[in-house]
Parts: sequence; structure tokens; C-alpha cells
Amino acid sequence: MPKTMVHIDVIQTAIQLACRAPSLHNTQPWRWIADLGPGPGDLHLYLDRTRCVTRTDGAGREAIISCGAALDHFRVAMASAGWMSRVERIPDLDNPDHLAAITFSPSSVVVVSNRRRADAILQRRTDRLPFEAPPNWSQFARMLNAVIADRTVILDVIDDIMRPKLADASALSDALRIYDSAYQTELDWWTAPFTLNDGVPRSALVSATESDRVDIGRTFPVVTERTSRPGLQEDQARVLTLSTARDTPKNLLRCGELLSEVLLEATLAGMATCTITHMLELTASREVVGTAIGRTHPQALIRVGMAPPFGRIPPPTPRRSLADVFEIRG
Repeated sequence: MPKTMVHIDVIQTAIQLACRAPSLHNTQPWRWIADLGPGPGDLHLYLDRTRCVTRTDGAGREAIISCGAALDHFRVAMASAGWMSRVERIPDLDNPDHLAAITFSPSSVVVVSNRRRADAILQRRTDRLPFEAPPNWSQFARMLNAVIADRTVILDVIDDIMRPKLADASALSDALRIYDSAYQTELDWWTAPFTLNDGVPRSALVSATESDRVDIGRTFPVVTERTSRPGLQEDQARVLTLSTARDTPKNLLRCGELLSEVLLEATLAGMATCTITHMLELTASREVVGTAIGRTHPQALIRVGMAPPFGRIPPPTPRRSLADVFEIRG
């Protein structure tokens, strides 16, 4: 049976939107290959191990989760263009870096919600500043559990009483790495002021004063002292966690897809978000989090709240060019 051919311009536009997905230190560890010849997939997603942050993410867990977020962003973008995506995850067991093979079929109609989700991709930011408490939280959490039902990935809404345990895990992670020169060098590299198309720009980082008001954030290199959102003396965000039964590539990829869904749903609801993973990168602090939430393999935490109006909005972080992440074969 011949493939359903999608115009290459549509795929390229969708990939550009997909690459707005969050990734560890904005490393963008994905590679897309369009196969125009005979075969079992129109588009393939690969993990690019040359983009992995080896000291921070030695096993590549966060890199695969990042690719999963990009995969879901891609599906959202294609749906807004009138195409349904069929995804085969880890199609080649001999090559676990081959994360997905994607084929397409035309949609009979493009619903408004698909276009709104695609718009949310461009609106979403990683906001490291303190948040106000999100309104109607119970209703939003119930909606998430209804929309994001998945047997592979477990979504937990963390009770505020558990927040000190998460703060302990964050502090433990910092303490274990304070003299880890390889980790600190890696962090400095990805937050250097000269980065143009990847890494975390200085404008997206927070000062020491701002960082002190968020008890579960990663400690980045200090930037010029400033005080944004001075009315918020402590972070009032609610916290979600995503966990899996195991650390398999397929589970991690699916976790990234669910992470994307959570971030986009929160954006559509007018909320700000920040994904947190540093306390899950070391065994000791990951075990503290796992014990606190009752899960063996926590993969990501997400702060969700409200950014005060008229305040400083983090700018969009840079992205690699399409030529750097996309290849056409056949």
C-alpha cells in the first residue's frame, strides 16, 4: 500500500513547532529524518546522543523525555494542519535511539481545540520565578487526570504538606553537587552568555534573591541581581509529578509526551509552568522524592501557578535551525 504523502513544507513547519518543546538545559537532543522512499514510516525521530549532557544526565533519561515532549508537540502541530499522526514507539529493538516512526492520515476536520493547542506551543515558557497560587486548582487537576489518562505514566498532584520533603530533595541535590566540578562546568557551558541557538540564555535565569524564593528550583549560575515579582516572598505554585513503572526508553518517551500535554493544558488555562528534574538526577535525592510521593521511578516535577500580570515574562529561548535537526532521505 502506498504511503499517505504529506507535503514536506507541512512536516517542516510542524517540526519547527515541535522543536519548541522543553529539554534539559535547552540541549534539543532530537534528530528528525523524513523517509520519502519505500518503507514503514514517513518520518522518524531519533535521540541525538551528541546532544546529551553526560554529567547531568548520564543515562540519557531526560534526553529521551525531552524527545517525547517534542514528539507530542509534533503531533499537536500536525493535527492543527489537518493530519493525524500514527506513532510506533521504539520501532527497532536493536536501536533504542530510534524513538519513533510516524505515519500520517488526513483528518476530515480540524477542530478549534487542535489549533489552540498549537498556539499554546508558542505561548509556553519555562518560568523559573515564583508563582501565585493557581485558581480553581482542584477543577484543573481533575481535568488533567481525565484528559491525561495513561497506564504507562502516572500523574500525581502533590499535597502542599509534602512540599518540605521536595525542598529537602532539592537541597540534597545541591549539596551533593556543590563540589562536582564536572557538573558545574557542564552547567556553566549551557548557560554561557554567548549561546545563540541552544542553552539557557541569561535572560531566562533568575538572580540569587529570586532563586531563594523558589524552594525546589535548580541552582543555576548567578546572574545580575534583580527582584522580579517582589510581592511574592515565596513560591505558591502547586506541584505535579510524572512517574513510570520502569526506566525503559518507551516509558520515558511516553512520559515526555505526557509532560507536553500537561504543559500545554496549563498554558491553555492561562497558567505558568516550570519543569523540574535536578532532584531526580542523583540516586539519593531521587529516592527522597520517590519515598515522599510513593513512586519508585519519578521522572519529572512540574510547578504550576500564575505569573502576575504586567510582570517580567521570560523571553522565548533560542532554538537550533531546522537544518541542524532535520534531514530528508530517499
